[in-house]
Amino acid sequence: MEMASSPRTVEEIFKDYSARRAGVVRALTQDVDEFYGLCDPDKENLCLYGHPNESWEVTLPAEEVPPELPEPALGINFARDGMNRRDWLSLVAVHSDSWLLSVAFYLGARLNRNERKRLFSLINDLPTVFEVVTERKPAKDKPTVDSGSKSRGSTKRSSDGQVKSNPNPKYADDDNEEDEDEHTETLCGSCGGDYNSDEFWICCDICNRWFHGKCVKITPAKAESIKQYKCPSCSLRRGRP
Repeated sequence: MEMASSPRTVEEIFKDYSARRAGVVRALTQDVDEFYGLCDPDKENLCLYGHPNESWEVTLPAEEVPPELPEPALGINFARDGMNRRDWLSLVAVHSDSWLLSVAFYLGARLNRNERKRLFSLINDLPTVFEVVTERKPAKDKPTVDSGSKSRGSTKRSSDGQVKSNPNPKYADDDNEEDEDEHTETLCGSCGGDYNSDEFWICCDICNRWFHGKCVKITPAKAESIKQYKCPSCSLRRGRP
């Protein structure tokens, strides 16, 4: 298993964690059919790796003893056909979260107490792989303009096609803090990243999932001219015969 160029600072370790996490999330969401096919129960013990370049790989565990880095769960393929597919993916996600944390804190072994606390805080600001895979925040519960959430840069269209922008949270009353807290739990339907009020978000009018504008290549200016926004997944589904 390849390791990044020895990340040692909090920022470097978090960057390594984020990249590995992105690869694992992609395997269990966007590339899930390919991942499922690679986990053949008739093969030897297989592991799911996320790499520092945001790629993923299903392969045999490292032969070195002890390994260069902590190893992910061994033999994830054996349980594939004995479980409900969704339950199996959820189980792999939980084990992946544990592995990602173990790698991050292995790399951060020489951090002091405050640095470890800061590293965990950065990691905890991201949704877990399990939360992304199981969609623990249902689309219908995600905040919209009409719900009163204060999300700067987020847009949602009304039935007449007009774009509605949520107000900047710094102007919100204290009474609306609970709504803002709820919005911060929203996950991007593309990358799985958490809500950030400093970024532009857009909601799909078909599936009601929220996306970073940058993830779906939509700018605030472009959103103004779109009467009904369809995310890439919904566009593909509707385009099929």
